[in-house]
Amino acid sequence: MTASGDRLAGATHGSGTDLSRCSLNTATVKHATLAQAVDAAATAGLGAVGLWRHQVQEHGAQKAARIVSDAGLRVSSLCRGGFLTAHDEAGVAAALDDNRRAIEEAAGVGTRELVFVVGGLPAMSEPGRGPRPDAGPGDRDLVAARARVADRIGDLAPFAAEHGVRIVLEALHPIFAADRAVISTLGQALDLAAPFDAGVVGVVVDTYHVWWDPALEASIARAGREGRLAGYQVCDWILPLAAEPLNSRGHVGDGYIDFPTVSRWVAEAGYDGDVETEIFHEEVWATDPRDTARTVGERYARHVLPHL
Repeated sequence: MTASGDRLAGATHGSGTDLSRCSLNTATVKHATLAQAVDAAATAGLGAVGLWRHQVQEHGAQKAARIVSDAGLRVSSLCRGGFLTAHDEAGVAAALDDNRRAIEEAAGVGTRELVFVVGGLPAMSEPGRGPRPDAGPGDRDLVAARARVADRIGDLAPFAAEHGVRIVLEALHPIFAADRAVISTLGQALDLAAPFDAGVVGVVVDTYHVWWDPALEASIARAGREGRLAGYQVCDWILPLAAEPLNSRGHVGDGYIDFPTVSRWVAEAGYDGDVETEIFHEEVWATDPRDTARTVGERYARHVLPHL
């Protein structure tokens, strides 16, 4: 089930290793411009880049797509849609409007995979911060927040289908349940996706967020059986955690995640799409983007590719 369309034939890095499925998510080189990130990925011999919406909006979808294609690369996914947990009328309307724009942007840059981070509790003031002083019990109702996510996916799925875009649900580690994502396991993401056509709502396996899950093997296999495995994102769980835990991602091989095993499960589930490296870490961001992209390719070749 190829998630990202036709690949470049024979894309390799200097050692001859096939890096055609290796994608640089541009969050990994946060301080680079889109052109710099694309140049770094192409110079390293990678086959694709995963884009973020602010870059697309800066250039416009058509120009952003051209920057990528002129370098001989593909867009493996677009980040991000989601944040669907508002319970007030204005918040719901704003979320739907923003996600319709995100769907149009994904179609415009030529990817069908739009990653959704579904949002935290309405009690949140801002990500990584305490709750709003005026937050009440209903703002902390986790069950109700998850139900609203399901409702909003139902609202958006027809629009996504019309544009040839798939909503790709991303489960985040439970430490982010309050402020970023009220779904924490791949199984929960699959349950939310289940009422919809697999070509319209899928899931992504992000190793940073799901490596700990005792049901991960079974959930990946289920995603494969249901045709919903729409992406595979890799980075490592490193310690100590940063003051902002979200920025504790490391290069593959620098931490605790068993990439050979998880990659094998993903391959056995039938996934043959792009593998994005998505890292949030201050030291990685401070590194020259070309060096980072080269490291991404080397770590993919060493720890992931042999098991796909």
